[in-house]
Amino acid sequence: MSDATATPTFEPRIVGFLCNWCSYAGADKAGSAQTPYPPNVHVIRLMCSGRVEPEFILTAFREGADGVLVLACHPGDCHYKEGNYRAYARSQMVERLLTQFDIDARRYRFDFVSAGEGEKFVNVITEMVNTVRELGPVGRLDAVMAGAAEHKAGL
Repeated sequence: MSDATATPTFEPRIVGFLCNWCSYAGADKAGSAQTPYPPNVHVIRLMCSGRVEPEFILTAFREGADGVLVLACHPGDCHYKEGNYRAYARSQMVERLLTQFDIDARRYRFDFVSAGEGEKFVNVITEMVNTVRELGPVGRLDAVMAGAAEHKAGL
C-alpha cells in the first residue's frame, strides 16, 4: 500500500482547562520529569477551575475540539476556597447538557489533579486522548450551537 492510499489516523484535538495552582503545576511537574504524554491537548491556563463556564466548553466543541477536559484542585485545596466545588457542580450540568445536544458525554471529562500529581496528569491526559480517539471526530456542531442559543434564549 502506498502512502497516497493510506487511511489517515485520527488524532483528536482536545481543549484542556487547567487550574493555575494545582492542575497546571501538575502538568509542569510531568514536563519537568520528562514524562511523555500525548500532545493532543491544547492547554488553557486559568487561575481557577471555577472560572470555566459551560459556554466555554460548548465554544470549544463549536471551534473544532473533539474533547474537552477540565482539571481542578482537589476538594479542600482550592486557592479560592470553593472554586473547585463550583467547577464540579457545573461539570455535572455540562454532562447532561452535552447529551441534550447529541454530544457523547465521554468527550468531556472533569477531574482533580494536584501540583504533586504529575503522573496522574499524564494518566488523565492519556485516558482522555484514547477515549476520544476511539469515539472518532466529533463532526460539525452548527446545529448544537443553534440549539444552545435557543436554550439560552429560553432561560
